[in-house]
Amino acid sequence: LVQVEESGGRLVQAGESLTLNCTASGRALSFDDYAMGWFRQAPGKDRKGVLCISSRSAITYYDDSLKGRFTISRENAKNTVYLQMNSLQPEDTAIYYCAAVQPYHCGRDVDYWGRGTQVTVSS
Repeated sequence: LVQVEESGGRLVQAGESLTLNCTASGRALSFDDYAMGWFRQAPGKDRKGVLCISSRSAITYYDDSLKGRFTISRENAKNTVYLQMNSLQPEDTAIYYCAAVQPYHCGRDVDYWGRGTQVTVSS
């Protein structure tokens, strides 16, 4: 079994920053060798990719409009990936999902999903 678990979602005011955490573990997952990603689903919309970080920490933006506000990092010793979000706006309100994307490189297909954490941005 592989477990992917997000934490850190909460209600924030517009303009604030927030960091989401994600841990991933399991016998079928070698965290160090996996690309990890963040996706989000806004109310009434489809889930979309946000950011991904490869096993060698190369960053891929699934949504280029987030450059300059969102970034991703990983800490392999803790099996943890972070999503740092700055200058949050009400349109960033969504359920944020962490995913163990695939071995080594970022892509659109996902091997393992977390259950999501709610981020709500009030104006």
